[in-house]
Amino acid sequence: MRCHDCGYEHYVNPRPTASLLILNDRDELLLLKRARDPKKGMWETPGGFCDTWEEPADAAVREGREELGVDVHLGPFAGMWIGSYEFQGELLSVLDCFWWARLPHGASLIIDPQETLEYQWFSLRDLPELAFSTMTRAVQCQKPDRFE
Repeated sequence: MRCHDCGYEHYVNPRPTASLLILNDRDELLLLKRARDPKKGMWETPGGFCDTWEEPADAAVREGREELGVDVHLGPFAGMWIGSYEFQGELLSVLDCFWWARLPHGASLIIDPQETLEYQWFSLRDLPELAFSTMTRAVQCQKPDRFE
């Protein structure tokens, strides 16, 4: 968008997000059931929007801490995809970034009931429908052979 009077240009770029593909030792993926709209009641990967000037990898670790109550071990970058997110009646474009991750040994999860109804581990071969298409694309990526 451009102002015809002063020439100022405003770009409506995708908003960055950071999400986690958390695996356990049985190659099961941790999913959270959304407690609010959009997509309330659907399964999702842990994650959220990056704060202003926050590096996406740092946001992924922060989101793990906020949504799960633990400091995750960030693994390899899985990829990024353009998606959409409905907020306040507007459909926003987002740039969803995903990392493979692991929980610390012996971690006990503490979920935020304002954001998550429940969590569950799912086989990568038998996942439920996910809340956002970028999550589906991310879990279809080849998982790393090993990471800490």
